[in-house]
Amino acid sequence: MLLQSFIQFRFLDLIDIILVSLLLYELYKLIKGSTAINIFIGILSIYLFWLIVKALNMQLLGTILGQFIGVGVIALVVVFQQEIRRFLLLIGTNGFLANPKFKLFEWKSNKKLKQLHLDIPSLIKACAHMSQSKTGAIMVLTTNSDLKFYINTGDAINAKLSQRLLESIFYKNSPLHDGAVIIADNQIMAARCVLPVTENPDFPANLGMRHRAAVGITEISDAIVVIVSEQTGELSFAKDGVLKTKLSPEKLTRLLDEIFH
Repeated sequence: MLLQSFIQFRFLDLIDIILVSLLLYELYKLIKGSTAINIFIGILSIYLFWLIVKALNMQLLGTILGQFIGVGVIALVVVFQQEIRRFLLLIGTNGFLANPKFKLFEWKSNKKLKQLHLDIPSLIKACAHMSQSKTGAIMVLTTNSDLKFYINTGDAINAKLSQRLLESIFYKNSPLHDGAVIIADNQIMAARCVLPVTENPDFPANLGMRHRAAVGITEISDAIVVIVSEQTGELSFAKDGVLKTKLSPEKLTRLLDEIFH
């Protein structure tokens, strides 16, 4: 019987196993670093245990676990509602195939990267002045993802990027200072935008909501984020869910030059 099972093993079965493995790996990368990873591992363990019980023909335990697996879809929707929402946002984003969390599928995309434009000197000067005055700021720089969903959460600006305009928006008495500015193709598209925050339990506790939002938006898109801390005036840079802190204006300039020039 065992020999017969091996004889019936087809090449398509091998492809099936590889695709499922890759899918589970990509799912793991998506939820890695969040509290959902422990729940995912628990559910996967129960499912594998159920397969073993079923193979051993243990009917009572198999029936109990089978009932649990049967209603598992509903349980998954309830437990993973935030992760499902993030996944659907990724699918609905223009830059989905270029997202760093889905590098596995990059070979499918023949779309050329669009030319990126950014007035880096004006941005750096604004950041340096806001750093000196400890004016909090968060600026999202789009690359391939246009972030229209998040632009619509704020107030439309549609003006050319300039040092004075950035400083005016984030001035502490400005009605637009609370929230993020989204910049696309050297245009300030909107201000006071609402961003998703990271759910990474290992995120440094000494950093505030601006930094959490910066990491959050870069986890689900290919955007770049520049942050000015209101408490310390320090400059930070976020990309691909990774945050670099305590940057000098010169170091921040080099990081932006690597992407936009």
